[in-house]
Amino acid sequence: MPKKLEVKSFNSPDEVRTFEKGKLELVRVGRATVGRAVLEPGWKWSEHVKPIAKTKSCKAPHFQYHVSGIMHIVMDDGTERDVKAGEVSSLLPGHDAWVVGNEPAIVVDFQGMVDYAKQSTRRK
Repeated sequence: MPKKLEVKSFNSPDEVRTFEKGKLELVRVGRATVGRAVLEPGWKWSEHVKPIAKTKSCKAPHFQYHVSGIMHIVMDDGTERDVKAGEVSSLLPGHDAWVVGNEPAIVVDFQGMVDYAKQSTRRK
């Protein structure tokens, strides 16, 4: 039987994935997985996560709240935008992103972090 009340904290995440210039903390609440990404200045998906994902662009969908910093997002179709603290963004698969400026970008993602920055166990 599911719990009627469940509370988790990013202060003690269920899982932490680290990669160059960033980390992802995951909490599992009920049937949902929520991720908090802390991305340092100089982080860029195509440089720091692409070697892990082994895809041309990020294929994870994201529905995220931007806690701090600025991220520049470029969709595969060329659409681009800076997203700032206090904003909520929804991204379909097929994009690149990077931190703008000298402040870390912190985002809380409610959709696309289950397999994000996870080493593939498939053999080539």
